[in-house]
Amino acid sequence: MAGSFGLLPAHGQTSLFGLPAATPNPFLFSFPATPPEPAQTTSLFGQPPATPTPSAFTFTPPMQAPGFAQTTFPFQHCETFVFDDDEPVEKLAEPPLEAASNGGPLVLETHCELPAVAGGSARESFAVLVHAKAPSAATDHTATRAPLDLVTVLDVSGSMAGRKIALLKEAMGFVVDKLGPADRLSVVSFSCNARRVSPLTRMSDAGKASAKIAVQSLVSGGGTNILKGLQMAADVLDGRRQRNAVASVVLLSDGQDNDMEQSGLYGREQKSYQDLVPRSLAGGDRSATPIHTFGFGTDHDAAAMHAVAEATGGTFSFIENQAVVQDAFAQCIGGLLSVVAQEAWIAVTCPHPDVRVRAIKSGRYKSRVAAYGRAASVDVGELYADEERRFLLFVDVPSAADGDDITRLVKVSCTYKDTATRKSMEVAGEDAFVRRPAEVTSQDQKPSTEVELERFRVEATEDIAAARAAAELGDHGEATRILDRRRNAAPAGLVGGDARCAALVLELGELSARVASRREYEQTGRACVLSGMSSHAQQRASSVSLFGSMAATPVFGGSAAPFAASSPFAMAAGAYATPAMKAMVDSSRETREQQQQQRQAPAATTTMPNSASIFAPNNGSI
Repeated sequence: MAGSFGLLPAHGQTSLFGLPAATPNPFLFSFPATPPEPAQTTSLFGQPPATPTPSAFTFTPPMQAPGFAQTTFPFQHCETFVFDDDEPVEKLAEPPLEAASNGGPLVLETHCELPAVAGGSARESFAVLVHAKAPSAATDHTATRAPLDLVTVLDVSGSMAGRKIALLKEAMGFVVDKLGPADRLSVVSFSCNARRVSPLTRMSDAGKASAKIAVQSLVSGGGTNILKGLQMAADVLDGRRQRNAVASVVLLSDGQDNDMEQSGLYGREQKSYQDLVPRSLAGGDRSATPIHTFGFGTDHDAAAMHAVAEATGGTFSFIENQAVVQDAFAQCIGGLLSVVAQEAWIAVTCPHPDVRVRAIKSGRYKSRVAAYGRAASVDVGELYADEERRFLLFVDVPSAADGDDITRLVKVSCTYKDTATRKSMEVAGEDAFVRRPAEVTSQDQKPSTEVELERFRVEATEDIAAARAAAELGDHGEATRILDRRRNAAPAGLVGGDARCAALVLELGELSARVASRREYEQTGRACVLSGMSSHAQQRASSVSLFGSMAATPVFGGSAAPFAASSPFAMAAGAYATPAMKAMVDSSRETREQQQQQRQAPAATTTMPNSASIFAPNNGSI
């Protein structure tokens, strides 16, 4: 955990000599005659750095620089800034009327757990799987992907010094290179305080150059205040004069938030981690802005990072092997740069008057059963190219009336916004129905592989959460038993023949080993479990990058990353990783391998006329 030294006491702390720190009147209203002197020099782009403000209500006229204003209010945890100097978005040409959608329309399918139910009997909680697959990435030259507004919130506390911050700079350089001219990037750094290192700028050639200079200017030191970093990111996004179609925040931290207690975010009995998320990012009455969090190393607060991601619809990734932080970023960026559908909403209706929806298993996606079970819906939100979502519906099937050969259970449809055509789309899926013979045969009792696999995945996800709860209470034996029972209950016919099922079984075995003892759980187990929960709840790939696994199977391949893709965690993530994500990770590996070769290249030697030699060492960064 990073520490801080030689700083003035914060509000509510005692001073160096044991005296209480000066506490301003929280009800004071003041207008300073002159702007306060900044605590440090201006940033690279001429913007004043973030400066702490007292708890009093203070208004500081925006005289420091254009596009920058500061306001604070009573009892607010963080100072608030207004950043309205974002670079205008690139004006995209209106798509022609004949513009192609992203690789075709979204596809909806349904699967019933059994093909037939005896006509004279009724069934409760009969499982129906709704499967949605997003369009592929646009290939038509008239189609355009959705541009991105990205804010990276980077920990530069003292514990990031040395190799960590060097690797982070390399990873950020890769991200900058992969953004397009319509994408905008802002870099925020935080330690004891937060600072906007660069404004929200389009990634043109000039914008990329300035962003890389800004990243290289990062210097480590001080403590860890995640709250202020995220509040600064919220200020950047809230102050935008124009907005790109997609917005997201990437948060990386390697330590514990050592300012939570003095900020009042710790209750007497438990931590309120979700209070780290600014209200505007959490969504409230509108859609949340996803915060994709990355726990860097084994000393980060995995519970806090998971809670931040969960509150906003982001993913939580654990990076124990710091050398592959760039790969973890690459996978995330590969998804963000391939959004093909937004505001996706799946609607379900029951055409038969006596069929009722009893429940929906939708993970973190909001679902609703309405009209006394006659209708239901799932709010899916954004989808990356080729992403898939599977939701289990449990319906009550009535006995069949005389002469009815089939019972129609549900009709499904999906509305969404296509990012290529920028039009609202609606697609209808196939109706789910069961045959109603007088007597069922053995063939009629053959279960659906798709339903069986999804039921196992949902139950495994619930057991991973239960194992985590047991481990948090110190009952590591029970945590192991929960995971082992679920692993042994895997459908026998699927383990050897379905890659998704095999990967999940391996993941359960890996997690079982990592919750088996307090030491292992505290070191890596908690982060691994929470990352798995994040990925399965959203059916979206997150990253777990370890030095090695209990099964001695590494995670990523390549000389620069001594890990194999057959790791349990890599295989489990592979069930959700899209082609765009995989391609971006492949590009990251190639880049790192080239950098590794450059670092390992012998020093170039130049021979002078007097036979003296001048050695020119390779200047690649760490």
